[in-house]
Amino acid sequence: MFKGRHFDRSVILLCVRWYLAYNFSLRNLEEMMAERGISVDHATIHRWIVRYSPELLKRFNARKRAVTAKWHVDETYVKIRGEWKYLYRAIDSNGDTVEFWFSERRNLIAAKRFLRKALKRHGRPERIVIDGSQTNREAILSCDAESRLQDRSGCKLQPIRIRQSAYLNNRTEQDYRAIKRRVRPMLGFKSIACARVILGGIELIHMMRKQQAKYACNQRLSLAEQFERLAA
Repeated sequence: MFKGRHFDRSVILLCVRWYLAYNFSLRNLEEMMAERGISVDHATIHRWIVRYSPELLKRFNARKRAVTAKWHVDETYVKIRGEWKYLYRAIDSNGDTVEFWFSERRNLIAAKRFLRKALKRHGRPERIVIDGSQTNREAILSCDAESRLQDRSGCKLQPIRIRQSAYLNNRTEQDYRAIKRRVRPMLGFKSIACARVILGGIELIHMMRKQQAKYACNQRLSLAEQFERLAA
């Protein structure tokens, strides 16, 4: 994973983890490394984040523990070059992250793409709670029908129950806060591709803090320890 890199893996992991987890800028990290006798440019740190965040997320998803069969689905806004884009997210009844998807548009196509991704990775839930969005309701009905048609188990699958309630979906609004708290100091992303990678890394940190890895749920490992496990 770190073969051919000029810097030691511990330095790379430290910079990636600190940037994704805390309200540090790239230049803050450049100065902090300089204080430790390590000369590294902020642009290099950015390249590390873009290079290693998706790989760490991929490894985490392979070790992620199962979620419950009751989901809460919603979307929030993220600014890219002064324009609002959309982060679709789902959490389960325990508050654990089910899935997320960053989209340029907020429409039926985007909602269905997000739900297909969640269903493919986690299987069919029993119930999904949404707010008053008719688009999300149509997306669930469509993806539910597709899922039942594609099922080859021979069992008669029950339709996914949909509960529309802004009050019950406050759970997702609360969970967004951890993501927005880290995104806000960044003052907007410069591109869709960059935003998708960095948001994936921020979501990774959020899941780590919720101890969603199979190896962390009973050991209460720190972020640093979990990063070491993933990068090993």
